[in-house]
Amino acid sequence: MDAPTLLTATEVQGQATYGMANLRSKTTGLPFVVFISQKAGARHDARVKVSDGPRVHQPDQMGSYQVRPFRHTDGPRLDPADEARLQAWADLNRDVLISYWNGQIEFTEDAIELLKPV
Repeated sequence: MDAPTLLTATEVQGQATYGMANLRSKTTGLPFVVFISQKAGARHDARVKVSDGPRVHQPDQMGSYQVRPFRHTDGPRLDPADEARLQAWADLNRDVLISYWNGQIEFTEDAIELLKPV
């Protein structure tokens, strides 16, 4: 049996993008794409990621924000006005984001139906 392959932090972070749902401006009311996901073994609390567009080729193209308390955690940071908009959206949708993160909302489309735009 082969030894398990150890992944770098970049590879692990990159894997997370496969399990993330990208939300367009029509859904969020925000001028950028928001990615949501379920916990899936992550060791941190609920987070959302953001990018200028829906196609992200490298993990470092996404900014990461913790939902509670709201704060930037890594990657590119939004400008202050957009960060304030994201925080308002995250605050408005905190219960849905946390429930989806924890798997209490099992299906992505169910979470999307519950999200409110700003």
